Amino acid sequence: MELVWPSLETLPGYVDALKRDWSPDNVRGDDATREHLEAISKDAAGFVASLVDREAKGGPIALADGSSAPRLPGYHRWIWDGEFCGLIGFRWQPGTEALPPTCLGHIGYKVVPWKQRLGYATQALRLLLPEARAEGLRYVEITTDPDNRPSRRVIEANGGELVEEFIKPASLGGTPCLRYRITL
Repeated sequence: MELVWPSLETLPGYVDALKRDWSPDNVRGDDATREHLEAISKDAAGFVASLVDREAKGGPIALADGSSAPRLPGYHRWIWDGEFCGLIGFRWQPGTEALPPTCLGHIGYKVVPWKQRLGYATQALRLLLPEARAEGLRYVEITTDPDNRPSRRVIEANGGELVEEFIKPASLGGTPCLRYRITL
């Protein structure tokens, strides 16, 4: 398993996952899937390019409640074992570990159901942490739902320590959440 940059060459695997009812977005689900398929059909190269936005030049981020938030610098890497397995995303604010209230964590990941329980999320997070360190961060924060035991194990296997339990802002669902911190 490796992390690859999104590309036109690997895009068919991503599209296949979307068409198999997988969503890259834990919060927006089917809406995000539909938006991605539409964007790919209109401009595949533009869509792939949008997944790496280190200068936050893209438009605002759509939130679950229909509102939007300014984009942070960030990028996605695709989890790859010869075929598309999922993604891991990283976002940050230059010069600080702080994140705005509309962004719950620095890193998010999602593995397609047919590739789960193979250790791919754990390995993907392990591979991404040096990249976060290279951006000057001393730590990253990752959030997960309290009942998401697999995600908690992924974070803890990478040195994550529970920092707090909190309620997400209404714009992000208003549900209980756990915040972990991984020192880099």
